[in-house]
Amino acid sequence: MPEKLISLLSHDDRKILFVGIGNLLRQDDGAGVFISMRIRETDRIKVITPEVSIENYIGKINSIDHDILVLIDCVDMKRAPGSFDLIPVDQVNDLTFNTHNISLKKLSEFFRKEVLILAIQPESVAFGENISYIVHEACNKIIELINKKEV
Repeated sequence: MPEKLISLLSHDDRKILFVGIGNLLRQDDGAGVFISMRIRETDRIKVITPEVSIENYIGKINSIDHDILVLIDCVDMKRAPGSFDLIPVDQVNDLTFNTHNISLKKLSEFFRKEVLILAIQPESVAFGENISYIVHEACNKIIELINKKEV
C-alpha cells in the first residue's frame, strides 16, 4: 500500500525522521535497516539506523528536529510477503517480531512526536543474512518512493 507513504511524502511539509529497525542476521527482519541505510537525507528527511537497539536511541531520536517519526520495521501483518503499509503505532499491537527488547507500541510512549510504523511483511525471519527476493523488491520500491519525493 504505497498510497499512504506517497501521501505522507507528497502532501505534507512536516519534517520526517525515518528510523531503521531490525536484525541483519534474521533475513527479512533486516528490511528496516536495509531501507534506512539507503535513504538520502534532505532538509525535510532525516534518518538514523539503530538496528536492534532502538531503546538506546530514545534520547537521540527526541533530540533530532522532526515533526513525525516513522519507524521502519518488519511486521507480521498476516499479508503476502513484501506487502508494506504505513500504519499508526496503536494499530501494531504486539505484531512485531521479538528482535528488539521492547514492543514498538510501548516504545512509542517515550517519543514526543507522532509515531507511524512503515511495516514490511516478511517472508522469513530465520537466521541468515540475505533478505528474500520479494522483500528486497519491496524495500527498493520504498527507497525509490522516499528518495524520489525529495529530488
